[in-house]
Amino acid sequence: KDWDAFFAGIPDDPVHPEGLAVAQELAREHDLVYLSGRPERTRAATEDWLDRNGAPAGTVLLRRDGDRRPARITKLGILRRLARDRPVAVLVDDDPAVCRAAREAGFTVMEATWSRPDPTLFEAQEKLGET
Repeated sequence: KDWDAFFAGIPDDPVHPEGLAVAQELAREHDLVYLSGRPERTRAATEDWLDRNGAPAGTVLLRRDGDRRPARITKLGILRRLARDRPVAVLVDDDPAVCRAAREAGFTVMEATWSRPDPTLFEAQEKLGET
């Protein structure tokens, strides 16, 4: 559970062509928000990765450093906050627990089945609150 090494690998993360295509399609009619369970300390690497890989422009929202809550809780809280200012058209996420929580809260969800989290990462997100 060497999270510093894990996050140091951000520049090497592969692009999922399906996800990039969805982002490009949604960007035609919507303002994008990249909502990630990554901690704030990864902002520069995350924004650089998005730029280098041709992701459409958008706001990047990351969890606060030290926030150990499960992704389904942190992301749902951020979604609700966003929805106070404007409609949220759709959440695209690969975490089934996040998708389920968002659906139950009334949000439209597209599950990113092309990018299912590794079981170790899922455990870290849901049980350990480590990402």
